Amino acid sequence: MNGYKVIDMDSWKRRIHCAVFQNYALPQYCITAELDVTEFYKNIKKRNKSFTFSMMYLIGKNANAIEEFRYRFLGGDVVLFDRIDTAFTYMDEDSDLFKVVRAEMTDDIDEYISAARNAAENQKEYFTGPLGNDVFQFSALPWIQYTHVSHTFSGDPKCATPLFDWGRFYERGGKLWLPFSVQAHHSFVDGIHIGRLIDSIQTDLNEDPWR
Repeated sequence: MNGYKVIDMDSWKRRIHCAVFQNYALPQYCITAELDVTEFYKNIKKRNKSFTFSMMYLIGKNANAIEEFRYRFLGGDVVLFDRIDTAFTYMDEDSDLFKVVRAEMTDDIDEYISAARNAAENQKEYFTGPLGNDVFQFSALPWIQYTHVSHTFSGDPKCATPLFDWGRFYERGGKLWLPFSVQAHHSFVDGIHIGRLIDSIQTDLNEDPWR
């Protein structure tokens, strides 16, 4: 487990918001937007990189930079993790079944892509047990050009792991667009934070991540 600090609820600015939402039956909500991946697609093709692993890196990097995405419930406390790693679905082409793989977040995109690919290819089990609180979950849907997505729910209102999805990209107006979804717990993450995340991801997509 990554390092974390326990939040002093008496002085925490989100104390009231957390108290309101933490016991809701469905405290997580999902927002879908479009990302312009035109330049990003050119860059990954030029370097023969994985679209999925490269996207996970950019999303994980930008989500880690926004404090609200690193809060979790742990025991009876609210904690702020120093770093959040990644967990993702990976399709077994022989069986059409997916496995759930965990990979550590790194500061370097090539290092992350290599580590994520190795973890996915070497893991034999579909599920390896509880992933822990300190992950972002990714579940790409490259077969579907969707406008909205919903998720299964464990029934635990204090499960605060953000979930990121994207679908099949498509062309419109000479650009490539990607449906992108963020599910987050309202005790910690508001719409303004999702907006900041989407804006920062788009900025990185417009640039060359390998420069």
